[in-house]
Amino acid sequence: MTRKQAMIVAGAAVITAAGLGTGAAIAASGSPGRPAASSSAPAGPGYSWYRSMMTGYYGTGGAGMMGNSSSGSYGWMMSQAGYRWMTGGVSSPGWMTGALPPAMMGTAMMGTGTGTDPGTIMGRLWANAPGPRVSAAQAAALGGQVPAGAQVDRAANTLTFTTATAALTIVASPSGGPDETFRAAGLTNPRVIVPAGARVSIQLVNADPDTAHGLVVTSAGAAGSWMPMMTARPAFAGSALWFLGNPTQAGMHAGTLTFTASAAGSYQYLCPVPGHAQKGMAGAFIVR
Repeated sequence: MTRKQAMIVAGAAVITAAGLGTGAAIAASGSPGRPAASSSAPAGPGYSWYRSMMTGYYGTGGAGMMGNSSSGSYGWMMSQAGYRWMTGGVSSPGWMTGALPPAMMGTAMMGTGTGTDPGTIMGRLWANAPGPRVSAAQAAALGGQVPAGAQVDRAANTLTFTTATAALTIVASPSGGPDETFRAAGLTNPRVIVPAGARVSIQLVNADPDTAHGLVVTSAGAAGSWMPMMTARPAFAGSALWFLGNPTQAGMHAGTLTFTASAAGSYQYLCPVPGHAQKGMAGAFIVR
């Protein structure tokens, strides 16, 4: 298996998020400990893009990836069932269940240097994926904008909502800010607080020029995992956007997560691309 193929194995659950063109959120679970309701993903441009991308790298047989026959795991991933799973379904094939091989969970397979960062490879592969774009100037403005209905405590690095809806923009690796961090309301990795039951909308913008980034709201402590794409289940249905590719001349990729903060508790938001949360792309998300 080549390193590029290894990147796609590691990022299998994020491919479609880039290809849908709407920043589709992937919900692997609903409220903590409970599966999310299955969502449908009808055939269309997103599914066609996904099949084209997968076939372009692995052909029709998928040898060396997840199987070597159309009826095996590769066939399942290429099917609409596999596509639906990656866009919010709850069923998964047998090869995805149970403990993952240690080589996939550590850094041995893909390395730790900048030249082998999974984000750099995935960012290039899907830089031209369809989807909403914003300019660099827009991203800078959005990253410093205080959301409506929010209170900002800069000393405490906290962004607090008391309203029934909470809408904010988070910029990944913003220009002029620390690398491998998030910016919201002019704060770096702020603690975000919302009331229980709030309808939350998070627009994510990838401002990093050479690395893919995403965002998932998940359980507290999940940032310790090197590969949260495989281990950090979304805390709420819709609270994940696994992947946005590199910016291009068309602009910076943007996508939106929308979910209901249905259960009070302490959570985290983090970048699920392997290694990024451990480098500092994480913040507290509190529902109270």
